[in-house]
Amino acid sequence: MPQVVFMDIEMPMLNGIDTIRLAKPLHEDIHFIILTVFEDDENIFAAVQAGASGYLLKHESHQTIYDAIIEVKEFGGAPMSPAIARKTLRLLGQPKSTDTQNRPDIVDTLLSEREREILMHMVNGYDAKRIAEITQISTLTVRKHIANIYNKLHVNSKAQVISMAHKNHWL
Repeated sequence: MPQVVFMDIEMPMLNGIDTIRLAKPLHEDIHFIILTVFEDDENIFAAVQAGASGYLLKHESHQTIYDAIIEVKEFGGAPMSPAIARKTLRLLGQPKSTDTQNRPDIVDTLLSEREREILMHMVNGYDAKRIAEITQISTLTVRKHIANIYNKLHVNSKAQVISMAHKNHWL
């Protein structure tokens, strides 16, 4: 069995965080380190909750990756890219919530002000053309914002976005 496994977040069939969540209880002696391009609060928090031993960004040097292996194997450390460490400290410094999925500030962190505005109009049932009229921007720009919202929230449809917004009381 390997002692250290590097795991990306986006993978076919089962994402890296869910893989860690399933594998960690079965293989407690294996250190799972996230190695990804994603540096959003939601993924960081989910990875830590799933049992990741560290969280590195893909642009890290070979030496940093090697040092991360030594850190977890020899010292039981939790290697993190500096940007991830800062975000983690900020997340840990926030007031405790019993259900992090229902924290309204997650959408504030993930989405820009314009994206939140467009999300609100989507939840109210407006299509891209109507949102463009209301916000006085082009339909193409609205569609780009919607694509960004889907990407940031890791969803594929308007129905998923609306369901997520209602479930988490974002608006």
